[in-house]
Amino acid sequence: MYQEERLAAILQYLQQHQRISVQEVMEKFSVSRDTARRDIVKLEEQGEILRTRGGAILPRLSKKSYSHQERMQLDLSGKRRIAQAAARLIKDGDYLLLDASTTVQLTVESLQTKDHVIITNSIATAASVARKEGVLVKLLGGDVNPQDQCVHGSRTVANLADYHVDKLLVGACGLTTSGLVSTDEDEGYLIREMIRRADQVIVLADHSKFGKSMLYRVASLERIDMLVTDREPGPEMAEAMEKSEVEVIVAGEADDDFSKRG
Repeated sequence: MYQEERLAAILQYLQQHQRISVQEVMEKFSVSRDTARRDIVKLEEQGEILRTRGGAILPRLSKKSYSHQERMQLDLSGKRRIAQAAARLIKDGDYLLLDASTTVQLTVESLQTKDHVIITNSIATAASVARKEGVLVKLLGGDVNPQDQCVHGSRTVANLADYHVDKLLVGACGLTTSGLVSTDEDEGYLIREMIRRADQVIVLADHSKFGKSMLYRVASLERIDMLVTDREPGPEMAEAMEKSEVEVIVAGEADDDFSKRG
């Protein structure tokens, strides 16, 4: 077996078992200790793993961020199911606060309700729903982030202090048993401030966000009222949600198929 094939096989093993020892590499691929160590060093140089005493693990922290355009294309069918389920939680006359999540954008684009005031830091969302009848859109001030199609910074946070809303719809970079997490501290702090301005906090997150550890914890699970997702959380996450009294809504394949738990 060539080294490239072994490296791919080691990564596949790590995806299933989270860790591998030098001894296991030797036994599984019939190679010497020196070859096994070289394979692990190579994977670390490529940024794929972290070396540990006697072996390797996959990095636990998720660091990659995507542009607005890239996020809009990721698992679009799953996003739409979540968006349709989330839209049913919105009632006529609700005042809404929205972050720059693409799933949140899809949710408000599919709203059939009216008489809303929508406050957001998302340029893309503001432009998309501003033409809707019966909707007043307020775009928060701040510095423009062209990659994420949003505004951010100290002025954005300060602007939030002037508002109070019925419901916050917020996407999730990651969701762990410790709470909502983000790769970016500034974005995380902004969302934390948004949570303080809403009577009800609704998080929209597909199943790939479960268990993703990131740099900054935005809020504990106790600050979340509802989670709308496309798949039941695993046992550990489900237990944490139940303990924190988070209502979990799982969107089904059909537009009108969704279940509640919590």
